[in-house]
Amino acid sequence: MNEQQMDKLLNIKTTGEQRGFMTSLHYHRYEPTPYSALELFFNEYNLRSHDHIVDFGCGKGRLNFYLNHHFNTNVVGVEMNETFYMEALENKQSYLKNYRNRADRINFYRVLAEEYEISPDENKFYFFNPFTVQILTNVVKNIMISFEKYQREIDLILYYPSEDYIFYLEKQTPFELVYEMNLPENNPNERFLVYRLNLYK
Repeated sequence: MNEQQMDKLLNIKTTGEQRGFMTSLHYHRYEPTPYSALELFFNEYNLRSHDHIVDFGCGKGRLNFYLNHHFNTNVVGVEMNETFYMEALENKQSYLKNYRNRADRINFYRVLAEEYEISPDENKFYFFNPFTVQILTNVVKNIMISFEKYQREIDLILYYPSEDYIFYLEKQTPFELVYEMNLPENNPNERFLVYRLNLYK
């Protein structure tokens, strides 16, 4: 199933890339994770219906709808761009025509990633290289503060991870690499990494 077909199945519109320039050098251009990559990864990486996933730099909400459709999980999209945020809300309205009872499980917030307040039940955080490592540092600090208040196992899921992200997580945080999936592409950056903050260490 190609990108357009999956969008049609979910009754949303998330294809295409961002045109023009970002207003901040710290935030990167919009590009959704390919459905083919999501399918490969989430066939291996298990989600449960009680998991709460946050997608930082969610764009039009592709990951959120994909995960809710397949796993009925609670999903939050954090997006600073007003245009993408509004498109995500429009997609939510369209998506809910087929899933009316799931409205409370899909939420979007227009806020800077580093200003998003982590909820105690949020335990998985998704990053498709949405911003520079300086902002990631602040986001991870917020996650750590939440962990200290409400201890639980926390995963950071990285797609197409930058070397800056990897260096920071491995050298300056207690997160440990627990899973890696290389995709069948010639590009070595086409991969998923999962870093875990383990409750029992």
